[in-house]
Amino acid sequence: MDRDESWLGSIKRGFSRCCPRCGSSGMFSGYLSVSAKCRRCGLDFETIRSDDIAPYFTVLIVGHLVVPVLLLLEQRSALPVDLMLAIFLPLTLALTLVLLPFVKGAVMGAIWMSKQPA
Repeated sequence: MDRDESWLGSIKRGFSRCCPRCGSSGMFSGYLSVSAKCRRCGLDFETIRSDDIAPYFTVLIVGHLVVPVLLLLEQRSALPVDLMLAIFLPLTLALTLVLLPFVKGAVMGAIWMSKQPA
């Protein structure tokens, strides 16, 4: 079992929704539902609780992506507010929903790595 034991490797495996220890797929059983254990190495995923930090990081990332584009577009064009809302509200919602499970996996990878002995 070849694996990268670094923080970055663990976060990358988590971001790809794989086990942070062995890298096998199946950390999630649904959109955000975490499987009980890794099928390959037996890591207990239920003890790795990301709680509210994953949505916080997701909103932080999406905000830093959407707000500058919104402000730039608002300065350079005279689009009506209704059109701006029609564009940026669905865009913000879609980006948030797409990124959330990946950020949750990355956070779970970081939490798992932080519990490992040095």
